Amino acid sequence: MEIILKKDVENLGLEFDTVNVKPGYARNFLMPQGIAVLATPKNKAILAETLEARKEEEAKLIAAANAIVDKLKKTTTTIAAKVGTGDKLFGSINNINLSEALAKAGVEVDKKYIKIPGNTIKRTGKFEALIRLHRNVEYNYEFDVVSDAPVEAAPKAAPAPKKEEETPAEEA
Repeated sequence: MEIILKKDVENLGLEFDTVNVKPGYARNFLMPQGIAVLATPKNKAILAETLEARKEEEAKLIAAANAIVDKLKKTTTTIAAKVGTGDKLFGSINNINLSEALAKAGVEVDKKYIKIPGNTIKRTGKFEALIRLHRNVEYNYEFDVVSDAPVEAAPKAAPAPKKEEETPAEEA
């Protein structure tokens, strides 16, 4: 079912996007919440008029999005995480972690604009995330996930056996 979004919806699209969703999702959630309308020819014509009227504002939004993309091109991000055997993470890295790492690097990107393939990362290595700042501005951002502590090759030595200390017997 084709719908027009009235608001940004995480993992679906941005305001004024025309997207295809399952009919139940549109009828039971998006439309009753006022988040979307059915993409009829009349609504598509209204959307075209709205976008035409917002052309100047859209140009400003695109310029701001391109400025953020330029900042992203100049930054490199490395996310440190706890790692077990075989480069497998304890837990996972998701769009929230990447958003926080970018904020530390000086680039503010809201988590809803970041899409990581598979939604989570569970191993160390180089990865890509799609950052969609505007319907016309997308950027594939590369980042690294590394171990936060050096891996110890040798097993730890067993602790020395404890000596039993003599304690005075309690007198009753």
